[in-house]
Amino acid sequence: METKPFIKGLHHVTATVNEAQEDYDFYTKLLALRLVKKTVNFDNNAVYHMYYGDKIGTPGTIFTTFPYQNQGIRKGVEGTGMIISTTFSIPSTALGFWKSRLENAGITVVSSVRFGQQVLWFRDPAELQIELIADDNDIRKPFITDEVNEEVAIRGIHHVTLWVAPNDWEPVRHFLAAEMNMAEVAQEGDRIRLEVKGGSSRNALELLRAAADTPRGKNGIGTVHHVAWKIDNEEAQQALRHRLVDELGMEVTEIKDRKYFRSIYFRLPSHQLFEVATSGPGFDVDESVEELGTHLMLPNDKEHNRAIIEAGLPEIQL
Repeated sequence: METKPFIKGLHHVTATVNEAQEDYDFYTKLLALRLVKKTVNFDNNAVYHMYYGDKIGTPGTIFTTFPYQNQGIRKGVEGTGMIISTTFSIPSTALGFWKSRLENAGITVVSSVRFGQQVLWFRDPAELQIELIADDNDIRKPFITDEVNEEVAIRGIHHVTLWVAPNDWEPVRHFLAAEMNMAEVAQEGDRIRLEVKGGSSRNALELLRAAADTPRGKNGIGTVHHVAWKIDNEEAQQALRHRLVDELGMEVTEIKDRKYFRSIYFRLPSHQLFEVATSGPGFDVDESVEELGTHLMLPNDKEHNRAIIEAGLPEIQL
């Protein structure tokens, strides 16, 4: 079966950060994203899993974090084999607004042009590399707040950038084209942009070729843990898993129930961790759209431990 068309675009990005309150304040108050789900890391219930996005957490708008302060997790080290940055889409007319807003908050902003598009680069409180890219073709309806209106608000994730060692460059390019429904659409120096076929500029990926002596990165606080790609349903996901495991001999997890979607995980030839997540059932399976993000929601099999879990988590003022 031809499985690569099953990949439909970006689903979410997940990063490891430091303190929960500063993370919430940065992404909801400064960047004006909506907290659509406050839950726990399903593999470590002592840590929050925060989901930020548009009003309903549409796949492709979702940026998620694990705040690992005081959990004995090292600070990450940037290097090859990592997802090095996450880029959000904004209108070109919003560049001045965001540059001023970020600088007024004490954040260093670097302006550049890439593939003919203006880019603002900065770091979040955990030292993650974040970018805002001007894309007037992105017509997604944004979440808005009292301070950030529809004319300037973030539309969603535009792309992530993988930092790739020279020896991994050709293998990962081949894999993305052959198995992940991606086509190379532009190149500037050591950087290539790919887009999911049938998608749009908001379903993109960039590869940045590292110098030969660049060390391998180390995951930890201040690094992206994985990027997830969207697939329609569990049947397509199972077919893709069969392709990767039984025909290509790759190591892929079993399908995992993440309550709001189903997931599989595997590593690229260039070592970054990819997830393939179903579009549904969505974030309103346990909260109404109006109440999204206002309660601590737990996996169904952890509800009996709610009191213990809540006692072990830091308080967040929403």
